[in-house]
Order: sequence, then structure tokens, then C-alpha cells
Amino acid sequence: MKINTIGLYTMLRREVRRTMRVMIQTLVAPVVSAALYIFIFGTVIGSQITEVSGVPYISFVFPGILMLSVINASFASASSALYFMRFTRGIEEILIAPFSYVEMLIGLVGSAVMRALMVSFLILAVGVAFGAVSLEHPLQFVFYVSSIAAIFATLGIIVALWAESFEQLQVLNTFVITPLTYLGGIFYSISFLPELAATLTRLNPFFYFADGIRSSMIGISEANSFVGLCLILALLAGLSFLVTQLFKRGWKIRS
Repeated sequence: MKINTIGLYTMLRREVRRTMRVMIQTLVAPVVSAALYIFIFGTVIGSQITEVSGVPYISFVFPGILMLSVINASFASASSALYFMRFTRGIEEILIAPFSYVEMLIGLVGSAVMRALMVSFLILAVGVAFGAVSLEHPLQFVFYVSSIAAIFATLGIIVALWAESFEQLQVLNTFVITPLTYLGGIFYSISFLPELAATLTRLNPFFYFADGIRSSMIGISEANSFVGLCLILALLAGLSFLVTQLFKRGWKIRS
């Protein structure tokens, strides 16, 4: 199958330019938030909790903080891009262009992953500069960040197809993603929890997301890495298939 490389490059370039035009919001804001987290968890709380799993408390929670920014960046990138294309009828230009539905998916998800990677490396640089974290496995780090970003980009696409107003773009993020993130063990070790709470945490997919990034950064893992890897790949494949089918049916993108 011939791939429309020019079209994909154009989509990616457009979204990167859009990210850079509002870089205060898309790139600077996550870095500032990460710096505040370093101060709060490293200086304030970290002075009371010295170590978790043999590492400083800030080193343990920092990968989860980075994951939060990756999720927000990828979800916002894909959802806003597609919603604005629907809102301005720009999606019609994509539909009549020589694009396959898979290429549409790759273009939207790829641009979201690129934004998430930019955010993650900027935040990582802040963490390293403050001595809060290290990077033990760079390739593993890129894999987990890219995969998690792709998962939430596809979720962002689904929400953008469903939403009928700007407010609805934040429904999933507010009522599902944020609660599950904070209950996914990013600010605490699962060893601190009673058995029932620990079991419930292991059923939370966000626990495996955070643990994957943590293992790549500081080499410490509390979850079954194989289960986490299978979960990530299954979610990515399933959501990608769902989005492709929605595109084929023209749900909310064809008059």
C-alpha cells in the first residue's frame, strides 16, 4: 500500500507549528508545573518522607508527574486538532484528499506523540537539572512515553468526534482520566496500601503506565512489566482499530 508521505508530513508540520505558536501553553506551562511539583514533593513532602523503595521520594513520584504532562499533552493535541477541524469544516479537506483512514489516524496520533515527546524531554531536563531523577533506559523511556501518548491521542480523537461543544472536550479528562491517574500509584508506593486497595490499584491501567515510565527512568518497578506491556499494546491496538472504524463510518465527520 502506497503511503501519502507528503500529506502525512504536511499534517505533522502543521500541528508542530500550531504547538510552537502557543508554546507558552503547550510547552512552557507543563515545565513550570513540573518545577512546582519538584519543589513541593522534593522540599516540602520529601523532607518528611525520605525514601520510597530505596530512592528519594521525589525520584519515585517524578515519573508519574511526567506521565501526567504526557497524557494531558497528547490528549489535548489530538482532541483539539480534530475538534477544530470539525468546527471549521476543515475536516472536509482531509476527507477529499488522497488520505486513507489509517493515514488520518497516523497523522493525528503522530502529531500528538511528537508534542508529548517534546514536553517529556523538557520536563526530564528540569528533573535532571534539579537532581530529582535520572534516565536509566532511554529507549525504553521513549517507547513508554510514545505508547502512552498514542493511547491518549486516540482517546482524544474519540472525544473530539463525540463532542458538540468545547466544554465536552474535557468531560473524559475531568471525570475519568484525572481520577484514575491520581489513584494509579503515582504519588505513593503500592506497598503503603492495605491488600484490598493494592488489588484495586493493580486493576487500574494507569498504575502500569506510571510504572513503565518509572522503570525506564529510575530502574524500579512495582508492577508486572509483562502485564503492563501487554495492556499498553492491547489498548493501543484496540483504540486504533476503533478510531479507524469510526472514520470509515464517517461518524460525526460526514454531513
